[in-house]
Parts: sequence; structure tokens; C-alpha cells
Amino acid sequence: MRTLKVTCKMCRREGVSLCGREKCALKRRPYAPGVHGPTGGKRRFRVTEYGNQLREKQKAKRLYAVNERQFSNYFKKALRMKGNSGENLVRLLELRLDNAVFRAGFAKSRPAARQAVSHAHISVNGKKVNIASYQVKPGDLIAIRETKRTKGVWKSLEEDIKTRQAPSWLATNAATMETKVTSVPDGEELKQPFDPKLIIEFYSR
Repeated sequence: MRTLKVTCKMCRREGVSLCGREKCALKRRPYAPGVHGPTGGKRRFRVTEYGNQLREKQKAKRLYAVNERQFSNYFKKALRMKGNSGENLVRLLELRLDNAVFRAGFAKSRPAARQAVSHAHISVNGKKVNIASYQVKPGDLIAIRETKRTKGVWKSLEEDIKTRQAPSWLATNAATMETKVTSVPDGEELKQPFDPKLIIEFYSR
């Protein structure tokens, strides 16, 4: 399945750094792309309710780099789950394997984490998994495969992990290059730079 490629142009459009790059263009040009340049943002446009909902959906899709079909499926699954649909949606996105790899500090960005997964550098409970959308659950042990640990970027991973703050639902061991899913994301950890309530409203129209 084709995945969404996140560009700095998208970051500028949404006003949030989505690509994970240290030199994201949003830092240099904190305004939407287009021929009007920075002055374009000063022009007043009436944003409709639908427009606001659409922007939040696009922001979430681009943050987690999923395509429309995948995102729509997450929405449908969130509705079938018990509890708040908006929170369920965010929780499903956070429990993607590529996101868990990123949150654990195994990669500097979600695109880098997705690449690590797709290149079969990651295992879950001792088994190779190369599907970025794989849903992890409490009790799962995510690790860098032993055959990959001494190669490329993984050589300096232990020091990199020590500088990252993993969320409470992950218990990361820098020495063994493993992280255990101890619970599901909840509370403050579900807050993202988009409003899931508006996304639910968008799909419920």
C-alpha cells in the first residue's frame, strides 16, 4: 500500500513541523507556501467549519504519514471501540509500530522509524515485523534485531536513546535496544498538535 510522503511544504501549510527534520523549512519560513509569500498570511480569509475540520484531518494524516484510506479505516475502527472516539483515534495512531519505534527513541523522526521497520530492522516479541502500521499492544517487546545492531545508525543508538524522553507507556532499555509496551497511551499523552474532535466531526458529516 502506498504511504504518504511528508514534505516541508506540508509542514508550512499546517503550521506544524510534521517531517521531523532538524532543518525543517517551517523554521526559516513560518508561513504557508504560495506565490504571495509571508504577506499572504496577512490577508483575511473566512475559514468555514468544514475547512477547519479538513485542516485538522490533513494535519493528523501528515503527522503520522498515513494515506486517506488508512486514516479512514482508523476512524471507522475508533467508532467501534468503547469510549471517546477522538481519543481512540489518537490511541490507534500512537500504537502503530513505526510511531512506537519513534517514541522509544530508536529513530529521530517517524519517516526514519518507518524506514527502519520496512527494512526489517525491527522485531516484535522476537519475530521480524516489517509492516509500519502493525498495531502494538501492552506486553509487546519491540527491539532492534540482533543482526542489525552493529550496523549503520544503530552503532550510536544507545547514547541517542539516553537523550530522549520516552512516553510512560513505553519502557526503553538503551543497553539492550529494546522497549516494552507497558500500557496504552492515555491522558496528556493523547494530546497532539491537532484536534481529534474536529476530525470525528469531519467524517461524521
